[in-house]
Amino acid sequence: MSDVVSYPVSSRTFVPLHVASTPEQGRTTDRATRKDAMRCSSCSMRPMCMPQGLTPEELQRIEALICPSRTIRQGETIFRANDPFESIYAVRAGSFKTVVMHRDGREHVTGFHLAGDSLGFDGVCSGHHSCDAVALEDSKVCIIPFHLLETMCREVKAVQQHVHRMMGSEIVRESSQMMLLGTMSAEQRVATFLLNLSERLRKRGYSPAEFHLRMTREEIGSYLGIKLETVSRMLSRFQRDGLLDARGKDIRILDHDGLIRV
Repeated sequence: MSDVVSYPVSSRTFVPLHVASTPEQGRTTDRATRKDAMRCSSCSMRPMCMPQGLTPEELQRIEALICPSRTIRQGETIFRANDPFESIYAVRAGSFKTVVMHRDGREHVTGFHLAGDSLGFDGVCSGHHSCDAVALEDSKVCIIPFHLLETMCREVKAVQQHVHRMMGSEIVRESSQMMLLGTMSAEQRVATFLLNLSERLRKRGYSPAEFHLRMTREEIGSYLGIKLETVSRMLSRFQRDGLLDARGKDIRILDHDGLIRV
């Protein structure tokens, strides 16, 4: 399938031979190039996770407080429930799920997070994280120590407003999830999930009509409060009705308005 979404990863920069006249100079230049490539100012996700209207000096201050990005391999966690809360994590590339464990050991997915999203705000209230954040694929995160972010918020109004907006979006996300689980049929839940994912990808510059699901049908079912079999049955029904074409994890939306009417 053409134009299937693949989340961005940092590209390796090759140094021209005439620049690296010695091995040591080559290594130094390569390190400098990689460091520059990881700056907020050159990140494609900057419009999603950074406040607008910052002066060059304010942007430099934010870049200075962000720790070097960290690679999280598929299946690994950034943090687990009850870990001490220390930092906010901005997803630079890849995707994550957040999960809580029931007393009987069953896993419940509470959210899916794409490049440009932030993780970790669940720990602000109690000082400890309330869920696990697990990579759905090899991913990169930027680490922002929260005590430094708080200081920045007091000194730069744009940063303070942006943090408030991110916290507010978490409240809206959770209330939307409660409405989805409490008032919608299984068919409506799956349709709403696909429409929301489509819109989130569109905002990031990806195709809203063709994308590759990074999560399993079981994980989607856990998030939507329905069984794996129900998710598969709803996707098959949508395909039969001409609303989408689903081939494994590859999804192509054929009738966006039709999904809205479900």
